[in-house]
Amino acid sequence: MAKDKKISPFSAFLLGVDGMVGSAIFLLPGSLYSKAGNSLIGILLVSGVSALLLALCYAALSSETKQNGAAWLYAYKEFGRFAGFEVGFFTWFQGVITITTEIAAFLTSLKLFIPQLSDKLVYDIAGIAIVLVIAIIGLMGDRVSSIADNIATFLKIGVLLIFVLAGIWFIHRINFVSNAHYSFHSVNNAFSNAFYMFTGFAFLPVAAAQMRNPRKNLPRELLAVIISVTLLYIATVVVAIGTVGPSIAHSSLPLAIAFAKHFGNLGKIIITVGTVGSVLGVAISLSYSTPYVASSLANEHQLLPQFFGKKSKSGVPYVAIIITAGLCALLILSGGYLFLVPCTIIISLVQYFSTSLVMFVKQWRRQRHQEQLPQGAFNLRGGILVPVLSLLVCVYILVNLKLKVILFGVIALICGIALYFIDKLITKKAKIKEQGLGK
Repeated sequence: MAKDKKISPFSAFLLGVDGMVGSAIFLLPGSLYSKAGNSLIGILLVSGVSALLLALCYAALSSETKQNGAAWLYAYKEFGRFAGFEVGFFTWFQGVITITTEIAAFLTSLKLFIPQLSDKLVYDIAGIAIVLVIAIIGLMGDRVSSIADNIATFLKIGVLLIFVLAGIWFIHRINFVSNAHYSFHSVNNAFSNAFYMFTGFAFLPVAAAQMRNPRKNLPRELLAVIISVTLLYIATVVVAIGTVGPSIAHSSLPLAIAFAKHFGNLGKIIITVGTVGSVLGVAISLSYSTPYVASSLANEHQLLPQFFGKKSKSGVPYVAIIITAGLCALLILSGGYLFLVPCTIIISLVQYFSTSLVMFVKQWRRQRHQEQLPQGAFNLRGGILVPVLSLLVCVYILVNLKLKVILFGVIALICGIALYFIDKLITKKAKIKEQGLGK
């Protein structure tokens, strides 16, 4: 992209929608319905409001800088290098685990046509093979990634609109009648998992520097994206439940099953092909962008070890690509789609919590010391109210995740802290060596 070329507000809106809409809306409604029933519709609304609270913190902070906005940048400026390093590490790792989750979604979708993928060994071999293929694609540069991203965007939005607009005519009120009862814990767990559908909003502030007048437009774009996507999700789930009723529960491909009820095998094929294509496109796109995030954090901001930033003569961050692919392969072996979804959520919570905390500190300081906002910055009204609510959302999601998922997050945190001190030690030794050579 040319340096003087800026993303228009509409392009930024599409970028945000593309970042948020992924595999979750195609594969999760069945599992979530089994935990919450018709309450899933309300859960999506609450999830959208929760994402909106977090997005307001991102919007306010991104409007105060002319750089690409990201959680690590806010943490670094407010709390120093250690916080910036850890949040930067989790930003990259969120990309890694999201790639893996999308590959798992791809394999789950294919089970309809390739039943052999239900075998764990076949599933693992296929998953690792896909990781290797998309890593090779990443080494080829951004052309393939851009094409894959465009195809994925067209497929997923197109398929969802077809599903809603065609399926709405087959909704029956009786399908919303259910005598099942769901525990408070089950509904809370459904909310925590449903939030995976909204995690992509945090990618939009990263492109702030490429937007036209980001201080003015980014807050509006974030709000427009979250509201639009929330309404699309609710419409999709209403149609899915309204056409097949409680039988949607536990289905790994709920939209395909719902569409097939009225449009036969052709309907099932349309939804499944759309799902497979969109999910694989997202995985390919992320497999390109995620290593570049790691490379940028290492080279431009010194917030990851320097070896992450090594590039080939053509500028491809081959070390970051290899490390990203290696971790993706290990994560494929760790569990299926429904395990990786909450793992992605707990990793993303580090960014959300740190950004909300930064916003809380800034708002608290402004109230106490009468500090003025930078000119043109987004004025987040309500003082500390929004960041406090955002922090509570993060805590609420965390406590409703399963213990093994929380343990996964703790292990990731330990790895991030260890990496920081290893990097610090290597940097210190390098400086001592340079000083010795200088003498």
